[in-house]
Amino acid sequence: MIWLEHAAKNFWAIVSVPDNIPIVFMLVLVGYFTTLSFTEARKNDRLIGEGRKDQVLRRMQD
Repeated sequence: MIWLEHAAKNFWAIVSVPDNIPIVFMLVLVGYFTTLSFTEARKNDRLIGEGRKDQVLRRMQD
């Protein structure tokens, strides 16, 4: 557990440097949009599997 505390301190020291804050923000955005895209892909795959392929485009345009 001591190494975890030490790693957390080092991580925070690196992340909190003003030069790295935009990079951290970018990584959060990448994670969010990756999750969003996989969620939408799963919904589209479900529609295609149910034979409602025409509804995929309609969902994307709404």
